[in-house]
Amino acid sequence: MNTSKILLSFIAGAAVGGALGILFAPDKGTETRRKIAEKGNDVADSVKDKFNEFVDGVKDKFTAAKNEAEDVAEKGFNSYKKKVEAM
Repeated sequence: MNTSKILLSFIAGAAVGGALGILFAPDKGTETRRKIAEKGNDVADSVKDKFNEFVDGVKDKFTAAKNEAEDVAEKGFNSYKKKVEAM
């Protein structure tokens, strides 16, 4: 299964579980709304953090691929220069 799907499922499950737990708790309406807002902010922060980690991972992979492509291109160009000089 795809890692992003697992992560999204986990976050969605945590949000639903937290919301249900708050809704069934015997608190005043204002207290319940405050708790829901806090949980919503916590989930939003978690999603932002995971998204930033994902973006950083993509950037790292892109940089590595770019560096590898530059190395291959440089080796190919050097090989080409040597063959041209040998002629």
